[in-house]
Amino acid sequence: MKKIVLKLLALTMLFAFSTSLMASEHAAAVTDNNSKHKEENYETKPFTQMITGFLNSTGVVALINPGDEMSSTGQPMSTFHKGAGRVIMILVTFLLFWLAIAKGFEPLLLLPIAFGGLLANIPVANIAGPHGFLGVIYQMGLSNEMFPIIIFMGVGAMTDFGPLLSNPKTALLGGAAQFGIFGTLVGAVALSQAGLVDFTLQQASAISIIGGADGPTSIFIATKLAPELLGAIAVASYSYMAMVPIIQPPIMKALTTEAERKIKMTTLRHVSRLEKLIFPVLVLVLAILVLPESTPLIGAFMFGNFLKESGVVERLNDTLQNALINITTIFLGLGVGSKLAADQFLVPETMFIMVLGIIAFSVGTAAGVLMAKIMNLFPGHKINPLIGSAGVSAVPMAARVSNKVGMEYDRTNMLLMHAMGPNVAGVIGSAVAAGVLISLFQ
Repeated sequence: MKKIVLKLLALTMLFAFSTSLMASEHAAAVTDNNSKHKEENYETKPFTQMITGFLNSTGVVALINPGDEMSSTGQPMSTFHKGAGRVIMILVTFLLFWLAIAKGFEPLLLLPIAFGGLLANIPVANIAGPHGFLGVIYQMGLSNEMFPIIIFMGVGAMTDFGPLLSNPKTALLGGAAQFGIFGTLVGAVALSQAGLVDFTLQQASAISIIGGADGPTSIFIATKLAPELLGAIAVASYSYMAMVPIIQPPIMKALTTEAERKIKMTTLRHVSRLEKLIFPVLVLVLAILVLPESTPLIGAFMFGNFLKESGVVERLNDTLQNALINITTIFLGLGVGSKLAADQFLVPETMFIMVLGIIAFSVGTAAGVLMAKIMNLFPGHKINPLIGSAGVSAVPMAARVSNKVGMEYDRTNMLLMHAMGPNVAGVIGSAVAAGVLISLFQ
C-alpha cells in the first residue's frame, strides 16, 4: 500500500513540475514576442527630433498651443478651457492660497480644495480623470456620499449641545436660517420659468441647500437629486463656508443697530450629562419617525456626539475628532478641488450656481438675524441679534464670526457659547431641510 501511495505522489509531483515548466516557457515566449514587437515598433529618432518632441510635450506648449486633449469626463474641451481658462483657474487657486494662509480663512478646507484645483488644471497629466489620483479620490468618497457622512461623525464628536439645551429658544434661529434654502429654491424655479436658466426642480433643490453653508449636506443631496451638478455645488458650498468671515459681517451690521450689537446675554444654565446623552437619541428617533430621508446625516452626527457624551469610549471619540476627520478632510478637499478644472468650472451653469449659492447664503444669514430681532419684541431675556447669523450650519465658523463682530463694539461681550446654540441647531436644520427636499423631489 505504501509503495502505491509513493508512486502516486511521485507521478503527481512529476505532472506538476512538467505543467509549471510548460507555463514558464509559454510566458517567456510571450514576453519575448512582446519585446520583439516593441523593438519593431520603436523607430530610432535623431537627437534634434527627440528634443523637439520633448519640448512639444511640456505644459507651456500645452497651454499656448493646446492639442486634442480630452476633459476628465472624456468630453472634448474648447480651446479656451485648454489654454486661457486653465491659466485663470490656476490664478484663482493662488488667490485661495492667499486667503487661507495670509488671511486665515478656514485653511483646513481652503488649502486642500485650492491645491486640488491647481492639480486639476495641469495640462496633459489628466490628474482629475477617472484614472488620475484625484479622480479616484472623488469616486471613492464623494460620488458615493461616504466622505460627508464621515465628516458628520467627526463634527458630532466635536459638538457640545449644552448651549442649545441651556437656551432652547435659540433653535428658532437655526430654523430661521434655513429660510435661505427654501427661498432660493423658489427663486431658482422662478428663474427657470422665466427662461433665464434651465434648472429642473431636483437641480434647484440641490443648489438651494448651499444656503445652509453645509458642505457635507450639499454633497449628500446633490448625489441624490442632481449628480451632474455635484462638482459645482460642492465647490460653491465649501467656498462660501470658507468665506463666512467675508460674507456675513456686512449683512449682520446692516441689519442691526449699535445698541443691539452690544446686548449682553445671560449666563447659560448647567446642562447635565443625562440630558446630553438623551438628546442625540431623541433627535434620531424623531428623524426616524418623521423624516427617514435625513437619517444618514443626522444618524452619523448623533452617533459621533453620543460617543463623545458617553464618556466610556475616549479612544473612539479621539479618533473621530482628530485622525479620522483630518484624513477625510484632506481627501474631501482634494476631491472637491478636482472639480475646479476650467472645463467644469468656467461654464454658465456653474456661474449661475455660484450666484444662487451666495444669494441663498446671504438670505439665510439675514433671516437668522431678523428672527432674533423679532424674538426680542416679546418679554424675556434679550437675544443679541448677531448670534442669529450663526444659524447657518458652518460650525464653528459662523459662531466665531458672531463673537468677533460683537467684540468689535464691546470687548467684554463674549457671544461664542451663546452663538453655538443656533449654530448646532443649524446643522440639524440643514440636514432636515435636505431630507425634506429629497423626500419631495427624488
